Amino acid sequence: MNDDILKGKWKQMKGSAQKQWGALTDDELEQVDGDANKLAGLIQEKYGESKETARDAVNSWLKSIKS
Repeated sequence: MNDDILKGKWKQMKGSAQKQWGALTDDELEQVDGDANKLAGLIQEKYGESKETARDAVNSWLKSIKS
């Protein structure tokens, strides 16, 4: 899923992201605004993950909801 599609569908996808990463607040998810890199950065910060692990988690999540 490319960034334009993610940005366009972010409002609908926010709930799924909240379920996946419950430590992220609604305000934080609003600030992500469909930017996969911002989402990965938040996951990295909140969960203490490496940049690569956070990016992989976001990519896996995107693939799972795309199916």
